[in-house]
Amino acid sequence: MKQLSDTWFAEGYIDFELKKYTLLAYLQEINKYFNENKLYPQLADVVFHYNNLVAFRENKKFLQEHFPKKLTGVQMQKLQLLYEQIIEDTELMQELEDIINYSAVTIKKTLQTGVSIYEFVENKINITPVGIIPLDIKEGYFFLSSGNTKSTRVYHYRLSIFEKHDEKYRSIKTAYVDMWQRSIATTYEHIKSDLIRYHKSLPNPAVYSIETDLSFPVDETLLPVAKRSLVKYISGQAA
Repeated sequence: MKQLSDTWFAEGYIDFELKKYTLLAYLQEINKYFNENKLYPQLADVVFHYNNLVAFRENKKFLQEHFPKKLTGVQMQKLQLLYEQIIEDTELMQELEDIINYSAVTIKKTLQTGVSIYEFVENKINITPVGIIPLDIKEGYFFLSSGNTKSTRVYHYRLSIFEKHDEKYRSIKTAYVDMWQRSIATTYEHIKSDLIRYHKSLPNPAVYSIETDLSFPVDETLLPVAKRSLVKYISGQAA
Protein backbone atom coordinates (compact mmCIF):
# COMPACT_ATOMS: atom_id res chain seq x y z
CA MET A 1 0.00 0.00 0.00
CA LYS A 2 1.31 3.45 -0.92
CA GLN A 3 2.06 5.44 2.22
CA LEU A 4 1.70 9.16 2.87
CA SER A 5 4.57 10.87 4.64
CA ASP A 6 3.92 12.57 7.98
CA THR A 7 3.71 16.03 6.39
CA TRP A 8 2.65 15.07 2.86
CA PHE A 9 0.34 18.09 2.60
CA ALA A 10 3.18 20.56 3.12
CA GLU A 11 5.93 18.89 1.10
CA GLY A 12 7.08 19.65 -2.42
CA TYR A 13 4.81 21.74 -4.62
CA ILE A 14 1.98 23.09 -2.47
CA ASP A 15 -0.98 22.98 -4.81
CA PHE A 16 -4.56 22.21 -3.80
CA GLU A 17 -5.47 20.08 -6.84
CA LEU A 18 -2.23 18.09 -6.65
CA LYS A 19 -2.63 17.35 -2.94
CA LYS A 20 -6.32 16.53 -3.44
CA TYR A 21 -5.40 13.94 -6.08
CA THR A 22 -2.69 12.47 -3.83
CA LEU A 23 -5.11 12.17 -0.92
CA LEU A 24 -7.99 10.67 -2.93
CA ALA A 25 -5.67 8.05 -4.47
CA TYR A 26 -4.50 7.08 -0.97
CA LEU A 27 -8.03 6.91 0.46
CA GLN A 28 -9.28 4.88 -2.52
CA GLU A 29 -6.74 2.21 -1.63
CA ILE A 30 -7.64 2.38 2.06
CA ASN A 31 -11.33 1.90 1.26
CA LYS A 32 -10.54 -1.22 -0.77
CA TYR A 33 -9.27 -2.82 2.43
CA PHE A 34 -12.19 -1.54 4.49
CA ASN A 35 -14.61 -3.00 1.93
CA GLU A 36 -13.04 -6.38 2.67
CA ASN A 37 -13.39 -5.76 6.43
CA LYS A 38 -9.61 -5.49 6.74
CA LEU A 39 -8.81 -2.83 9.31
CA TYR A 40 -5.12 -3.00 10.18
CA PRO A 41 -2.68 -1.46 9.65
CA GLN A 42 -4.86 0.82 7.48
CA LEU A 43 -7.10 2.15 10.27
CA ALA A 44 -4.14 3.11 12.47
CA ASP A 45 -2.58 4.89 9.49
CA VAL A 46 -5.75 6.89 8.78
CA VAL A 47 -6.09 7.84 12.46
CA PHE A 48 -2.50 9.10 12.46
CA HIS A 49 -2.94 11.26 9.37
CA TYR A 50 -6.22 12.72 10.61
CA ASN A 51 -4.73 13.63 14.01
CA ASN A 52 -1.67 15.06 12.30
CA LEU A 53 -3.79 17.36 10.13
CA VAL A 54 -5.79 18.53 13.14
CA ALA A 55 -2.59 19.21 15.09
CA PHE A 56 -1.20 21.33 12.25
CA ARG A 57 -4.44 23.22 11.88
CA GLU A 58 -5.01 23.94 15.56
CA ASN A 59 -1.49 24.51 16.80
CA LYS A 60 0.14 27.41 14.99
CA LYS A 61 3.33 27.16 17.00
CA PHE A 62 3.69 23.52 16.03
CA LEU A 63 3.06 24.51 12.44
CA GLN A 64 5.73 27.21 12.52
CA GLU A 65 8.29 24.86 14.05
CA HIS A 66 7.68 22.01 11.62
CA PHE A 67 6.86 23.78 8.38
CA PRO A 68 9.42 23.32 5.57
CA LYS A 69 11.93 26.15 5.41
CA LYS A 70 14.08 27.40 2.57
CA LEU A 71 17.66 28.50 2.87
CA THR A 72 18.12 32.25 2.37
CA GLY A 73 21.72 32.82 3.28
CA VAL A 74 24.76 31.93 5.34
CA GLN A 75 26.18 34.07 8.08
CA MET A 76 29.85 33.21 7.88
CA GLN A 77 30.85 34.75 11.22
CA LYS A 78 28.59 32.49 13.27
CA LEU A 79 28.46 29.69 10.70
CA GLN A 80 24.71 29.87 11.11
CA LEU A 81 22.17 29.23 8.40
CA LEU A 82 19.46 31.82 8.03
CA TYR A 83 16.07 30.58 7.11
CA GLU A 84 13.05 32.29 5.78
CA GLN A 85 9.92 30.42 6.73
CA ILE A 86 7.54 29.81 3.91
CA ILE A 87 4.77 30.41 6.43
CA GLU A 88 5.34 34.14 5.99
CA ASP A 89 3.98 33.87 2.44
CA THR A 90 0.27 34.71 2.88
CA GLU A 91 -0.86 33.34 -0.47
CA LEU A 92 0.99 30.09 0.02
CA MET A 93 -0.29 29.85 3.58
CA GLN A 94 -3.89 30.22 2.36
CA GLU A 95 -3.33 27.40 -0.15
CA LEU A 96 -1.99 25.21 2.65
CA GLU A 97 -4.95 25.98 4.88
CA ASP A 98 -7.34 25.03 2.07
CA ILE A 99 -5.47 21.74 1.61
CA ILE A 100 -5.55 20.99 5.34
CA ASN A 101 -9.24 21.83 5.77
CA TYR A 102 -10.30 19.76 2.76
CA SER A 103 -8.06 16.84 3.75
CA ALA A 104 -9.28 16.75 7.35
CA VAL A 105 -12.95 16.58 6.28
CA THR A 106 -12.25 13.97 3.58
CA ILE A 107 -10.08 11.73 5.76
CA LYS A 108 -12.63 11.90 8.57
CA LYS A 109 -15.25 10.26 6.32
CA THR A 110 -12.96 7.31 5.64
CA LEU A 111 -11.97 7.21 9.30
CA GLN A 112 -15.63 6.96 10.33
CA THR A 113 -16.04 3.98 7.97
CA GLY A 114 -13.13 2.20 9.62
CA VAL A 115 -14.35 3.03 13.13
CA SER A 116 -17.83 1.70 12.28
CA ILE A 117 -16.33 -1.62 11.18
CA TYR A 118 -14.19 -1.73 14.33
CA GLU A 119 -17.19 -1.08 16.60
CA PHE A 120 -19.27 -3.68 14.74
CA VAL A 121 -16.59 -6.34 15.25
CA GLU A 122 -16.05 -5.29 18.87
CA ASN A 123 -19.77 -5.63 19.61
CA LYS A 124 -19.77 -9.16 18.16
CA ILE A 125 -16.98 -10.36 20.45
CA ASN A 126 -17.64 -12.26 23.69
CA ILE A 127 -14.90 -12.66 26.30
CA THR A 128 -15.21 -15.33 28.99
CA PRO A 129 -12.73 -16.50 31.66
CA VAL A 130 -11.67 -20.14 31.34
CA GLY A 131 -11.60 -21.75 34.75
CA ILE A 132 -10.47 -19.85 37.83
CA ILE A 133 -8.66 -16.60 37.12
CA PRO A 134 -5.62 -15.98 39.38
CA LEU A 135 -4.90 -12.71 41.14
CA ASP A 136 -2.01 -12.00 38.77
CA ILE A 137 -3.63 -11.40 35.37
CA LYS A 138 -0.82 -9.55 33.63
CA GLU A 139 0.26 -12.70 31.79
CA GLY A 140 -1.62 -15.67 30.40
CA TYR A 141 -3.36 -17.01 27.31
CA PHE A 142 -6.42 -16.28 25.22
CA PHE A 143 -8.31 -18.54 22.83
CA LEU A 144 -9.59 -16.97 19.62
CA SER A 145 -12.50 -18.58 17.75
CA SER A 146 -14.71 -17.22 14.97
CA GLY A 147 -17.58 -18.36 12.78
CA ASN A 148 -18.96 -21.88 13.00
CA THR A 149 -15.56 -23.54 12.95
CA LYS A 150 -14.21 -25.51 15.91
CA SER A 151 -10.69 -24.25 15.24
CA THR A 152 -9.23 -22.30 18.14
CA ARG A 153 -6.11 -20.17 17.89
CA VAL A 154 -4.18 -19.93 21.12
CA TYR A 155 -2.08 -16.87 21.98
CA HIS A 156 0.16 -16.02 24.88
CA TYR A 157 -0.28 -12.46 26.17
CA ARG A 158 1.58 -10.14 28.48
CA LEU A 159 0.20 -6.84 29.76
CA SER A 160 2.33 -3.88 30.71
CA ILE A 161 1.54 -0.39 31.98
CA PHE A 162 3.01 2.77 30.49
CA GLU A 163 2.43 6.43 31.25
CA LYS A 164 1.52 9.07 28.68
CA HIS A 165 0.57 12.67 29.44
CA ASP A 166 0.28 11.88 33.17
CA GLU A 167 -2.12 9.01 32.49
CA LYS A 168 -1.55 5.28 32.78
CA TYR A 169 -2.34 2.94 29.92
CA ARG A 170 -2.19 -0.81 29.50
CA SER A 171 -0.52 -2.28 26.45
CA ILE A 172 -0.52 -5.90 25.34
CA LYS A 173 2.08 -8.06 23.62
CA THR A 174 0.99 -11.36 22.13
CA ALA A 175 2.59 -14.43 20.58
CA TYR A 176 0.88 -17.18 18.64
CA VAL A 177 1.15 -20.56 20.41
CA ASP A 178 -0.76 -23.15 18.38
CA MET A 179 -4.08 -24.20 16.90
CA TRP A 180 -6.47 -26.61 18.62
CA GLN A 181 -9.59 -28.30 17.26
CA ARG A 182 -12.35 -28.22 19.85
CA SER A 183 -14.53 -31.29 20.44
CA ILE A 184 -16.45 -32.97 23.24
CA ALA A 185 -13.15 -34.23 24.61
CA THR A 186 -11.09 -31.14 23.74
CA THR A 187 -12.78 -28.33 25.61
CA TYR A 188 -11.34 -24.97 26.59
CA GLU A 189 -10.57 -26.42 30.03
CA HIS A 190 -8.71 -29.30 28.36
CA ILE A 191 -6.66 -26.87 26.25
CA LYS A 192 -5.84 -24.88 29.37
CA SER A 193 -4.63 -28.06 31.10
CA ASP A 194 -2.40 -28.86 28.11
CA LEU A 195 -0.90 -25.39 28.21
CA ILE A 196 -0.08 -25.70 31.90
CA ARG A 197 1.40 -29.17 31.34
CA TYR A 198 3.66 -28.15 28.45
CA HIS A 199 4.49 -24.58 29.47
CA LYS A 200 5.62 -24.92 33.07
CA SER A 201 6.84 -21.31 33.26
CA LEU A 202 3.17 -20.36 33.71
CA PRO A 203 1.81 -22.86 36.27
CA ASN A 204 -1.33 -20.82 37.02
CA PRO A 205 -2.09 -18.61 34.03
CA ALA A 206 -5.06 -16.35 33.44
CA VAL A 207 -6.95 -17.76 30.44
CA TYR A 208 -9.77 -16.19 28.44
CA SER A 209 -11.84 -17.32 25.49
CA ILE A 210 -12.64 -14.70 22.84
CA GLU A 211 -15.42 -15.79 20.51
CA THR A 212 -17.53 -14.37 17.72
CA ASP A 213 -20.20 -16.03 15.59
CA LEU A 214 -19.12 -14.12 12.49
CA SER A 215 -16.06 -14.59 10.29
CA PHE A 216 -13.58 -11.74 9.91
CA PRO A 217 -10.03 -11.60 8.51
CA VAL A 218 -8.00 -12.76 11.49
CA ASP A 219 -4.70 -10.92 11.25
CA GLU A 220 -6.08 -7.70 9.76
CA THR A 221 -9.22 -7.36 11.89
CA LEU A 222 -10.26 -9.99 14.41
CA LEU A 223 -6.95 -10.35 16.26
CA PRO A 224 -6.24 -6.60 16.63
CA VAL A 225 -9.80 -5.91 17.84
CA ALA A 226 -9.71 -8.96 20.15
CA LYS A 227 -6.45 -7.76 21.73
CA ARG A 228 -7.82 -4.30 22.43
CA SER A 229 -11.07 -5.76 23.73
CA LEU A 230 -9.16 -8.05 26.08
CA VAL A 231 -7.13 -5.13 27.45
CA LYS A 232 -10.37 -3.25 28.08
CA TYR A 233 -11.98 -6.32 29.68
CA ILE A 234 -9.04 -7.03 31.99
CA SER A 235 -8.72 -3.36 32.93
CA GLY A 236 -12.41 -3.38 33.88
CA GLN A 237 -11.93 -6.50 36.02
CA ALA A 238 -8.87 -5.05 37.72
CA ALA A 239 -10.56 -1.72 38.51
